[in-house]
Amino acid sequence: MPSEAQDSDARTPYQLPIPADALEEIVIAKAIPDDERIWVPQAENVSFRPLCLNRSQGYWMNLLRVRKSGVLSRHRHPQAVHGLVLKGRWHYLEHDWVAEEGGYVFEAPGETHTLVVPDDVEEMITMFQVNGVMLYVDPFGKTVGYEDVFTKIDMCREHYEKVGLGVDYVDQFVR
Repeated sequence: MPSEAQDSDARTPYQLPIPADALEEIVIAKAIPDDERIWVPQAENVSFRPLCLNRSQGYWMNLLRVRKSGVLSRHRHPQAVHGLVLKGRWHYLEHDWVAEEGGYVFEAPGETHTLVVPDDVEEMITMFQVNGVMLYVDPFGKTVGYEDVFTKIDMCREHYEKVGLGVDYVDQFVR
């Protein structure tokens, strides 16, 4: 903590310029949007809302929304994933815990699991930070598909063009 002599008014904003090459902040006033067009479909009753698509560091943050019960996907994470459940609940077939509203989940690198939304959940929304790639796998680990920050950006561009927001609508989330 600075001494009073160093900082005579704690409410004085920082007075030096921000570095010229610093990226702009992303500030989203309403992360769960009213405009349905912002949700990007991934599968039937499954969509995501981009928050930050960081192509320079290879991660993405988004809200995942599921409006159905059942198995969503089996996938592997070579890098860490963080999740915060905003609505509903879900679990993995491979674990005995349940991610519930208000709960935080850390998924360690190398984790492979099958996401399930229980039958009595009408809507699940979880904020995820996915680092690197997400590999979709069969029950024996064979890769059958993948997502990374670049496929997410492409999905957003295609969707936003289709719904009339414009192909460049996604640019506000890209860093």
